[in-house]
Order: sequence, then C-alpha cells, then structure tokens
Amino acid sequence: MSLYYKIWADGLLKLRSRPQNSGLWKFYAMIYMSMAMAFNIIVIMVILQRHVLHTNFYYLKFDVFPGTKLDAFAKFFILFLLPPLFLNYMLIFRGERYEKIIRSGYKYYNGKLFAGYFVTSLVLPFFLLFVEFIFSRN
Repeated sequence: MSLYYKIWADGLLKLRSRPQNSGLWKFYAMIYMSMAMAFNIIVIMVILQRHVLHTNFYYLKFDVFPGTKLDAFAKFFILFLLPPLFLNYMLIFRGERYEKIIRSGYKYYNGKLFAGYFVTSLVLPFFLLFVEFIFSRN
C-alpha cells in the first residue's frame, strides 16, 4: 500500500502544482490513476484466463446496449474502470483523505513516479501482446 500512496502523493502534488489544472486536478488524478489501474486489471485477467485457469470467467453475460458500440464501453466501464474508481474514491478522496496523503511526507518526484506508473500501465498490455505473438509463432 505504501507504493500506492507514494504514486498518489506524487501525482496529486504534480497535478495540483500546474495552473492549467486549477479546479480539475482531483478529477484528472482520479481519471489517470483509475485508467492505469483498469489496464492493469485487464492484464491480470488476460493472464489468468489464458495461461493459468484456461477459462473465460470475467465477462458480462448480458448486453447493456445491444447492437451498439456503447455496449463494449459499458462493459469496459463496469468490469474494469468502475472497480478502480470505487477503490480510489474510498482510499483517497472520501473524507478528503488526499490532504493527509499530500502532507504525509512522501517524497515528491515531480510527477515522474506517477507518470511512470501511468505510461507503464498503458504500454505493458501491448508489450505482452507483442511477446505472446512472437512466442506463439514458434
């Protein structure tokens, strides 16, 4: 949990320090971190389903918006984005806990820790897909 809070403190401080984020820095932090976490959940679920359990268990059996592209987004939102949004709200934003995290004395990396986590989370699925493609050809 310590790394989780370090990443949050670094991101919150960086986003709050930028004048163009005035008034929206909490929203941006929540969206960036939750999207990164959603991509991590996708990676974990793909690895579990394909390589460990060999079964597809994490999906919705109903269509939210049948026959539309909104259906895929709704399923992504419910399965992958909603859990991190809820978790981040409960651990960071409920009761303005982010103020305590910011003041807690975590080292400030000028946003590099937060950005590194975000970029790694977005690039990792594509890298793993590439590695799987290379090894499946042999």
